[in-house]
Amino acid sequence: MFDFIVSAVVIGAGGTALLDLWNLFLNRVRGLPLPPWHLVGRWFAGWVQGVFVHRRGITQSPPVHRELALGWLMHYVVGVVFAAALLLLWGPGWAHAPSFIPALIVGLVTVAAGWYVLQPGMGVGVACSGAANPVQARWLNVIGHVVFAIGMYASARLFL
Repeated sequence: MFDFIVSAVVIGAGGTALLDLWNLFLNRVRGLPLPPWHLVGRWFAGWVQGVFVHRRGITQSPPVHRELALGWLMHYVVGVVFAAALLLLWGPGWAHAPSFIPALIVGLVTVAAGWYVLQPGMGVGVACSGAANPVQARWLNVIGHVVFAIGMYASARLFL
């Protein structure tokens, strides 16, 4: 069990870190905004009060104490949970003999979590339908999750 947890943490944190570097690259090279982790923290903080959907948009909800820190923490926790799902589906042995396709499948399937849970919950609509440029947002989501998959695979290859 300890090996499973360590593997999930290494793989998930590695995939998430590569995604963060990718977002920083897009910010510096293309001028795209960085993800609003403070708003993700605000969304998760709302769960404590039973607020799962911000119908007027998360920006209309009042800020919460340490929402940025909570957003970053939950960003990495979710990455670890997705890595744990990868290990549950393909077996813990995948961590020591990884192949890319399972990581890619999990990376692409997890786009649905953003499209059908996070984004509607934050008031952006299903699959960013309420974003300023929904098509661009969707492509960035898909590409970002492919980068996450690459990071999970690379982390398993390099560190386990």
